Amino acid sequence: MLTVDFQRFRVRPAERVLDMGCGAGRHAFELYRRGAHVVAFDLDAGELAEVERMFGAMRLEGEVPEDAAAETVQGDALDLPFPDGHFDKIIASEVLEHIPDDMRAMRELLRVLRPGGRLAVTVPSWLPERLCWALSEDYHTAPGGHVRIYTRAELEAKLKSTGFRVDGHHHAHGLHAPYWWIKCAVGVNNDGNPLAKAYHQILVWDIMKRPLATRLAERALNPVIGKSVVVYFTKPSVPSAEPVKETADAV
Repeated sequence: MLTVDFQRFRVRPAERVLDMGCGAGRHAFELYRRGAHVVAFDLDAGELAEVERMFGAMRLEGEVPEDAAAETVQGDALDLPFPDGHFDKIIASEVLEHIPDDMRAMRELLRVLRPGGRLAVTVPSWLPERLCWALSEDYHTAPGGHVRIYTRAELEAKLKSTGFRVDGHHHAHGLHAPYWWIKCAVGVNNDGNPLAKAYHQILVWDIMKRPLATRLAERALNPVIGKSVVVYFTKPSVPSAEPVKETADAV
């Protein structure tokens, strides 16, 4: 289930792309399929082991172009172990809301992105997330959970103050917001609840089959209750140096 729209965030073969906070790897796998040189980065060694295993399976099954490359790197988003300007593109999906010092993480994203490179950031949308927090304390107080609720304006303002230019936005996963409201109402760990199980089956069916009815429903719901907001940014190119003016004494 992809949150970033790869029609808006086009990735070319051999581009260096960082999936920062990759989690289970859904965007990293798509980047790999598109021929990128992918770095799946996360703090969780267990998640990264599974991502590495899937990279290997994709190679064996011939799912990726021959010149594509993928690796996993463990580390801290506040101190990315990469040189300045290393990546052509970066995805940071559903991760900044977990980081107390989000501004420092944003400055690191700017640092490791090349001038002219693009960044896609996704975070939970304000309204669906606000309702989840209201329905369940466990939803947002679990260790490693969400530490803030962004408005889109706040997210854009923080990244603009860091040095990025805003390129547009959209919402995603409108069908998923009601599922999380149900989960929060019945208990976020109560996977056996009949209503939660039934709705989860619908979501799995939608992901696997992509029927027209649910695709149209989600398209209508996204602007209103889309579970995630996706914002695209560019790191401005370094201004060219001013030409040296000749003086009367110049030879």
